Amino acid sequence: MATLMAEPTEPKPPNDVFNVPNQLTAARFVLAIIVFVLIPLQSYRAALIVFVIAASTDWIDGYYARKYGQVTKIGRMFDPFVDKIIICGTFIFLAAEQDSGIKAWMAVVVVGREMLVTALRSSIEQSGGDFSASFAGKLKMLFQCAAVVGSMLMLWLGSDRPSWLPIAVSVLAWVAILSTIQSGLDYVVAAAKYYRQEDVSP
Repeated sequence: MATLMAEPTEPKPPNDVFNVPNQLTAARFVLAIIVFVLIPLQSYRAALIVFVIAASTDWIDGYYARKYGQVTKIGRMFDPFVDKIIICGTFIFLAAEQDSGIKAWMAVVVVGREMLVTALRSSIEQSGGDFSASFAGKLKMLFQCAAVVGSMLMLWLGSDRPSWLPIAVSVLAWVAILSTIQSGLDYVVAAAKYYRQEDVSP
């Protein structure tokens, strides 16, 4: 008697806390710590390279998670947390360096915005709402990374930097701060609309 053989199925990638996107996020967290060590040591070239690698993994892990269906609850929490750590921390460390083009008040704006948005997201998502990252928030991240890269490049080149670079870094820093404020206001408006709808709903 012939027996039916089950056709082999291609194994699906594991959708757990140890999946590839979360591993990339964890690696980005480690790279962020390395950047924080390198900047005070004035190893600006190495810090720049590590930061660029870390920032690149942010796009990769998100793309991989969506494409292969590996979006997890811990990933939705861990990924933006690490993003905030690397951006806020790098701004703080660069603000402590002379001639970085990043001022202390700029770091305060960046950190304050992230704390506000995190508080709003936590409150809304706990009540069942959706508070995913907006396009303005992603654009803000791009401008912030550009300002960080320019600042590190200027520190690395030192006295050999071209005359236009400090001006470019200053422009990038201001654009980053303005986009940080603008995207933060967008989230505040969105949160206000959500709370207003909740108040009037039966």
